[in-house]
Amino acid sequence: MNGHGGRARRLRRNPIIRDLVHETDLHLSHLVQPYFLAAQKNVKEPITGFTGVYRWSLDLLSKKIEIDLANGLKNFLLFGAAHSETKDELGTEAYEEKGTLPMAIRTLKERFADSLVLISDVCLCPYTSHGHCGLVKRTTTAIEIDNDSSLQPLGQMALVHARSGVDIVAPSDMMDFRVGHIREVLDKNNFMQTAIMAYTAKYASSYYGPFREALGSAPQGVDRSTYQMDFRNSTEALRELETDLAEGADIVMVKPALAYLDVIREFKDRSPVPVAAYSVSAEYQMVKVLSASGLVDERKMALENLTAIRRSGADIIITYFAEFIAAEGWLK
Repeated sequence: MNGHGGRARRLRRNPIIRDLVHETDLHLSHLVQPYFLAAQKNVKEPITGFTGVYRWSLDLLSKKIEIDLANGLKNFLLFGAAHSETKDELGTEAYEEKGTLPMAIRTLKERFADSLVLISDVCLCPYTSHGHCGLVKRTTTAIEIDNDSSLQPLGQMALVHARSGVDIVAPSDMMDFRVGHIREVLDKNNFMQTAIMAYTAKYASSYYGPFREALGSAPQGVDRSTYQMDFRNSTEALRELETDLAEGADIVMVKPALAYLDVIREFKDRSPVPVAAYSVSAEYQMVKVLSASGLVDERKMALENLTAIRRSGADIIITYFAEFIAAEGWLK
């Protein structure tokens, strides 16, 4: 007890000493803000059960991103939208040049050029009438997700985004072989510089509820457990990592984040490319609800969660808190 070593509190005595020896940094440059597009004009529509998050029309989103840039936030992940009456079995609007997402990419890149990084969601679920991330085969008794036939529209969707000027495409569908197919399509069309951020370990999770409300993409017939990962597995995630790296992923991702810190660490220890983590809608909403009840300090809890994700090994964090962190100077 009286020995010279072992007194860890020596380095905790005051804030300056703690800052001197701290191990994990969190900066705005690590963060990506997701935004949901609306198919209409002049719309800022609140999303049920998703506090402070909106569906944005392009005209208003452009103004919002201008504010974000002034606050130092530069990285954005965009999710498209379709009118309910235009959704179909094939998700045709997903790869139309005049769709909401390609139009948003073109407009924002024309206005802001390389002062921001745009990442685009590549998935069919917002555009399909059945709400699944790939094409389906129907029988009289069941719906089956048709992996291989889904690759062509996903590749076409990524190509449309690349033509529109996106920096990074992010296939979130979890179809086997889609990273390699998208890389081949992009390279064949001279978009060798368009990067791929693969949703490598995307778990079939209970944490997605508010997000599915935002996209209007609740699946019909069967859930997504036949193509998203089983939350009981981590070795399987390493097989997915090996596959996505072999197929040409430039960034690999774990989603959700907080319940999968062990998987993020496994990725960081093995991956030669940056590791992203998606701090998903329910992770965000839990903090909002607890804060609204007066039980926690929103800023402190949000930053603790995000720092834990960084500490586990994430180079990039997608979080709905990014815009608030930037606007309110939480990291200053």
